[in-house]
Amino acid sequence: MKPLHQILCLGDSYTMGEGVPLFESFPYQLMQHLRQMQVHCNAPEIVAKTGWTSFELAEYLIHHSFSEKYDIATLLIGVNNQYRNLDNAEFENDYQFLVQKAIHLAGNQPHKVIGISIPDWGYSPFAWKHHSANIEKIHTTIDTYNAICAKHCKNAGVQFVDITQLTNQKLEKKYFTSDGLHYSGAMYYQWVQQLLITIKQIL
Repeated sequence: MKPLHQILCLGDSYTMGEGVPLFESFPYQLMQHLRQMQVHCNAPEIVAKTGWTSFELAEYLIHHSFSEKYDIATLLIGVNNQYRNLDNAEFENDYQFLVQKAIHLAGNQPHKVIGISIPDWGYSPFAWKHHSANIEKIHTTIDTYNAICAKHCKNAGVQFVDITQLTNQKLEKKYFTSDGLHYSGAMYYQWVQQLLITIKQIL
C-alpha cells in the first residue's frame, strides 16, 4: 500500500479560506488535485485563522505540539501585518522564524516547504470602496513584504511560489467572496495550479 502524504498549511484567512466552503479553500483543492494525480494524501492540516499576523501565527506554533512530520508544508502570512501597518522589521524576524519552524515540521528538509507570496488585496472591490486613497501604498507595501518573504525563502533553501501575479490586476467579481475582499474558490483554483508545478518536483 502506498504511503499517505501529510500536508501542513500555515497562514491566515487566505489559507483557511475565509468566506468559502472548506472544500474550496486552496489546501483542500490542492488535496483534491493530488488525489486525482494518484498522489495519496490525507486531508491537509490547516493552522490558520482570519486576522492572524506573523507574530500570532508564531505564538501559536511555539505553544502547539505537532506529532507528524509533513511531506509538504506551505506558509502564507503577512497581509494582516501590512493591513495594520505593523513594523517591517518585526515581520521579517517573525517570517524568518516561521520559515525555520516549517522546515523543522517538514523533517528538516527545506525543499518540502513552500513559501507563498501575499496576494495584492489592493485590487479588490473592498479596497476600492474603503481604501481608495491608499491603493498605491497597498501595492507598494505588499511588494515590500513579498520581497522579504522571497529573500528568506531563498536563504533557507525553501521554494517560493508567486501567486501575487494572479491578483495584481482588476479581477471579475467571481474571484471574490461576498465581502469583496477575500478570494473565492475560482481564485484558489488558480493558486493551486501554480503550486502544483512546484509540488510535482517535491513528490
